[in-house]
Order: sequence, then C-alpha cells, then structure tokens
Amino acid sequence: MAEFRHTRFTPKVIALMLALFSLGSSRGDPAFLGQDNVHIGERLTYALSWGNIPAGTAVLEVAGRQVLSGRSVIKLLHTARSNNFVSVFYPVNNRVESFLDEEAMLPARLSFKRREGKRKNDMEVVFDQSAHLATVTKDGQTETLAVPPHVQDTLSCLYYFRSLPLSAPGDSVGMDVHHDKKNYHLELRVEGFERMQSPLGEVDTVRVLAIMPFRGLFLNEGNIRVWFTNDAARVPILVRAKVVIGSISATLTSFEATALAAR
Repeated sequence: MAEFRHTRFTPKVIALMLALFSLGSSRGDPAFLGQDNVHIGERLTYALSWGNIPAGTAVLEVAGRQVLSGRSVIKLLHTARSNNFVSVFYPVNNRVESFLDEEAMLPARLSFKRREGKRKNDMEVVFDQSAHLATVTKDGQTETLAVPPHVQDTLSCLYYFRSLPLSAPGDSVGMDVHHDKKNYHLELRVEGFERMQSPLGEVDTVRVLAIMPFRGLFLNEGNIRVWFTNDAARVPILVRAKVVIGSISATLTSFEATALAAR
C-alpha cells in the first residue's frame, strides 16, 4: 500500500487525464469546429487502472440538448468513480458537466463537483466568448478572468479534437484550454498508427502524444498518450501515462450510441 501511495496514483489523476487527453488545433481556429463528432446519446465507458490493478471507472457522455441563456447548448458529461479497493483509502466520485454552444461549438458553462478523499470542491465557470472572459465561482468565491479567444474547457476540447482532420506522423498542433482558473496552451503531436483490439472490434488507431505544461501532475513531464480510431468517429480507445512506478491507463470497455436527433 505504501508503494501505491508513493506513485500518487489515484482515480483523481486519471479523471483529470481523461478530461484533458484530447487537445485540439492551433489556437482554437473556429473554421475547424463542427458537430460531426458531437453525437447525442454517445456514451464511452473506461476502466481505470494502475498497471494491472483496477482502480475505478470513468464515463464520457453526450447527454442531450437544452437551452441556456436563450441559446441551444449540448450537454457533455464526465464522471469518474473509484472502485471498492481504492475507496477504502481514497474514495473518488467526480462529476463534470460542460455546456457547449451548439452554433459556435465553444463552451458556454462548465460545472465541476469534486469529491476526492476528504476534499470537497464545487466550481462553476461561465464563459463569455465574445468578451474573452470566464467568471469562475469556486468554493463560494467568484472572480472574472481573461481567457484566450476560442478557449476550450477540459471536456469540450475532446470533441473539438475529434472534429479535426488527421495529421501525418511528426506533425503537431496546439490549443488553449481553461482549467481551474488558469489558461494553458497544450500541444498535441501525432506519433504514428497502430492496429488494436477494442469493443468496436479490431480497429486502426492513430497514436497521439499530448504535451501538457503540468509538470509534477504525473511525476514526469505531464505527457500522456491517446489512441483514437483512425476514422471519422475518432473514438478514444486507450489513454496511458507513465508515473514514477509503472503507468496509469484508461481503457475503453463499452461504446454506446443512438441515432442523431434532428438538428
């Protein structure tokens, strides 16, 4: 158990990894944005693990449409929960909701309910994309912060990347993401292509290296690798990051989708 703690491996690390594993293209150029990979009813379930030790589950879901401040938005949902083994010493039950403006395909609001061990944090971010501002309320305190044009949040960036055209191995792109009252410029580099087994069968994948300026988050440079299906759907099959001892991973175990609702 001491070794397990030494790695600082907890489902909160993988929960954040899942939220950040897909980072899109050159400063959020709106010309790339589209709805092709925001499918109402899509639900992706992942098994979280440290090496061969199961740690919990995470779910990414396009939960539906609703109206927010008079505009149509798409609700993106991410949950992460520790299993019984990890919950004995560090229970995790996190919920993140991102509301994506359906016309602009940029985040309008994000809600984060964090339950990790004895820690409890609630945070809400309201984006004013035209004024390049984010109003953040965290633990009862509110402040307004400047954000870059076309900024993404830690959920919307996934679907943004999935709408981009693939690059050749060696190419890299970047984007701006607002996370926990800070703006980050994140780089994504295409490494190569592999064939893998998945709940979708044997599929061709593109292996992508996400280079993130969070030194210490994974006790290395903060980089992670993601394997996406090499097709129009761009489904994330596997997420992996090295830590001091071994690696942590999120492996797709279930893919569900329903027919797109009429637009």
